[in-house]
Amino acid sequence: MKPGARAVGVAESYTGDASTLAGVVARRDRAVESVSFGQCTVGGSDATVGVGDVVESLERPDARYVLVAGVALAWYNLLDLDALHERLDRPVLAVTFEASESLEPALRDAFDGDALDARLDAYHALPARRAVRVARDDASVEGRSDVVYVRAVGIGDEHAAEVVRAFTHESGRPEPVRVAREVARAGDALRRGD
Repeated sequence: MKPGARAVGVAESYTGDASTLAGVVARRDRAVESVSFGQCTVGGSDATVGVGDVVESLERPDARYVLVAGVALAWYNLLDLDALHERLDRPVLAVTFEASESLEPALRDAFDGDALDARLDAYHALPARRAVRVARDDASVEGRSDVVYVRAVGIGDEHAAEVVRAFTHESGRPEPVRVAREVARAGDALRRGD
């Protein structure tokens, strides 16, 4: 993959009832070129629309991949990766950083009735999560994880792993989502007036 290859990273930060979404366009060589903000509702069902709006507002079709930090934003506001892929017309990769068996027990603890059913349907519709080793033999850093977990739509598993590795540097997190997370935190603090 060329050093100038670009991806959009999307992450969130939330307090209260609103989540600040941030999207960044980052090149493989770590240069950040564009930033955009949006929102979704904490505990709601609008994260897919919010993420799509953030990516579209960047107006960067040259950013060939969309990497999102997780699938359950803003207290289980679940993403529909297929809908994002269709809307954005490029591969969508949801990246998480911790091993876990399933979100289903947490969803059952937090919701019931129609709210639970809708979230379980959305969760079960997601593609399988695959472990991707991101450590480079020459770049082991103490305290970082060498594995991330990826759900991908619009791209094969091997290509998805290649993309995640290409955009991951010393932090153990793909640079577009790492930067988007920091930008979202700053945007959330600004929104709250901190």
